[in-house]
Amino acid sequence: MEGTVFAPALEGFKAVKSEQGEILTKPFLDVCKQILPVIDKFGAAMTLVKSDIGGNITRLESKYESNPAAFNLLYSLVQVEIEAKTAKASSSCTNGLLWLTRAMDFLVELFRNLLEHQDWAMSEACTDSYGKTLKKWHGWIASSTFSIAMKLAPDRKKFMEVIGGNGDVMGDIEKFCDAFTPLLQENHKFLVDMRDRMKLKNNPLMDDAGSGVPFPEILS
Repeated sequence: MEGTVFAPALEGFKAVKSEQGEILTKPFLDVCKQILPVIDKFGAAMTLVKSDIGGNITRLESKYESNPAAFNLLYSLVQVEIEAKTAKASSSCTNGLLWLTRAMDFLVELFRNLLEHQDWAMSEACTDSYGKTLKKWHGWIASSTFSIAMKLAPDRKKFMEVIGGNGDVMGDIEKFCDAFTPLLQENHKFLVDMRDRMKLKNNPLMDDAGSGVPFPEILS
C-alpha cells in the first residue's frame, strides 16, 4: 500500500469546499466513501456501522445524481426538503445527512482515541467513542447490538499495521481528524439552524395530531 489507508480521504479533503467556502456534495460524499476501506479493516465489529454509512451515502448520492447542478452544494439537499415539507421523513436526505454525520463523529472520536490513548485496547477505544457519540441516539436494542459487536474488535497492533501501509499512520490519523472535525461541526450547526428556523416558522413543528415533532430527531 502506498501511504496509509487514509491517503485518499486526505487528498479528497482538498476539494470538499467551493471557492466561497461552501461544502460541495460530491466531494464530501466521496471523502465519506473513502473511509469505507478503513472501516473494512475492523472486520465484523463495524458491519452495522459500515452498512449505515453506506446506505446514507447512497441516499444522498442518488438525490445529487438526479440533478447535479441543483444539488451541487451539500445543504441544498436539505433545503429543498424543507421547502417541500418532507425533511421529517425517515427516508429523507435530511435524515440521511444527520445520521451520516453522527456516524462520522463516532469514527473521528475513535481515531482520536487511538491517537491519544495508545495503551487502550481496540474494544476500549471503540466503546468509549460510541458512548460519546452514537449511544445517546440509539435505543436499547441498537446499543446492546453494538456492545456485542465491540467484542469482535480486532487486535489493535495488527489493525494499526494493516491501515498504516508504508506511511505515517499516526500522523495521517491526526490530519484526518483535524480536517474532518470542522466539516462535521458545520453540518451539525446547519442542521440545528434549520431546525430552529422551522420551529420559528411553524411555532413549533406539528404532526397531524398537533403534537410537537422534532426535526428528524435533530439534535437536542
